[in-house]
Amino acid sequence: MSLGEQFEPVLAAARTGADWALAALYRDLHPRVLRYLWARDPSEAEDLAAETWLDVARGLHRFDGDEAGFRAWVFAIARRRLLDERRSAARRLTTPLPSDRLALLGETGNVEHEALLSLEAQAALERIVELPAEQAEVVLLRVLGDLSAREVARILGKREGTVRVLQHRALRRLARQTVREAVTE
Repeated sequence: MSLGEQFEPVLAAARTGADWALAALYRDLHPRVLRYLWARDPSEAEDLAAETWLDVARGLHRFDGDEAGFRAWVFAIARRRLLDERRSAARRLTTPLPSDRLALLGETGNVEHEALLSLEAQAALERIVELPAEQAEVVLLRVLGDLSAREVARILGKREGTVRVLQHRALRRLARQTVREAVTE
């Protein structure tokens, strides 16, 4: 999903407060942001996504960049909201939902197609959230956020090479797990 050539005029209109433009930006990125947050904290994902979009709306006039930069900016905000929530939760001593209760939200449209995609995506996310935290974070930002290694490195405060190594290790671990499951079936 991408606005492509329409991004610049949509962003300009959103900065002036045009509801249609804000809705277009939201429709384009919200499903990915929500899935990212859901994979990291299912019990708070909806609230964190709402807070993310409030921050995006408040800071839209400060954003300067292209569509890829906007996507990275939105995911950086989502991650900050997530980290803030985790700090707050640590003070409240709450218990997160187990990964087996993780549910994904899908887009609307062709129900049969969405059901198949949802099952595949849910299975993939369940595997990803079982990875070590740093590896899962990198894979989720790279895949759901469609962010480059450089953008993920900036968001996580790591070097680009470190992000690539974490991604490589995560994908290698997922591949081994898939092979093991195929052999046992």
